[in-house]
Amino acid sequence: MNSIPTRASATNDPQPPTPSTTGLVVLAAGQASRMGTPKQLLEWDGKPLIRHAVEQALQSKCTPVVVVLGFGASQMREALAGLPIQIVENPAWETGMASSIQTGVQALAALNINSLILTLADQPKLTPAIYDHLAQLHRETGQSVVTSEYSGTVGVPVLFGRERYADLLALKGAQGCKGVIQAHRDQALGVPCPEAEFDIDTPADYERLRGGPDIAAAPLK
Repeated sequence: MNSIPTRASATNDPQPPTPSTTGLVVLAAGQASRMGTPKQLLEWDGKPLIRHAVEQALQSKCTPVVVVLGFGASQMREALAGLPIQIVENPAWETGMASSIQTGVQALAALNINSLILTLADQPKLTPAIYDHLAQLHRETGQSVVTSEYSGTVGVPVLFGRERYADLLALKGAQGCKGVIQAHRDQALGVPCPEAEFDIDTPADYERLRGGPDIAAAPLK
């Protein structure tokens, strides 16, 4: 497979990004079955993990911020109360990641947003600068895909230009966006993003990142 050209990480780029029409989609609809408790509600930095992730998105220059909910949507809404975001619910969240991606893409496409960033609620080390850097590189290069690179792979957070929306809307079932990145690697730019290596899927992941064994989230009823 041809490699994806790589640019410097956000922390190495001193140029501030300019305003853009890049929206941001936070995917937070899953049940987190491997965690055994709703990971979106785990405590991180004194607040629910999902609120931390969305606040990081809001501090970027990307607008609007859309949050896709599914499992436990009412409790997630409570955790996000007061934030200036657009919440959309995916009634088909149990069918897999594809339907959540499509729910977010449709919400931004309806607003004529020219590019969007897909990100997850369970990568707590992501920062506003990372999102702004992806958007800046898209404006500078015109590449239809600007993807994070970490742990020898590519993935979220990732920016897609409008020309890739149809590809995202064609995903099915458990498919994520990695296939779209790889299918258009000739139009993709890779950005080193070691912060994206850290995600929370299991209690062990949470303990490792928090440095402690406590799982501070109540089971949803």
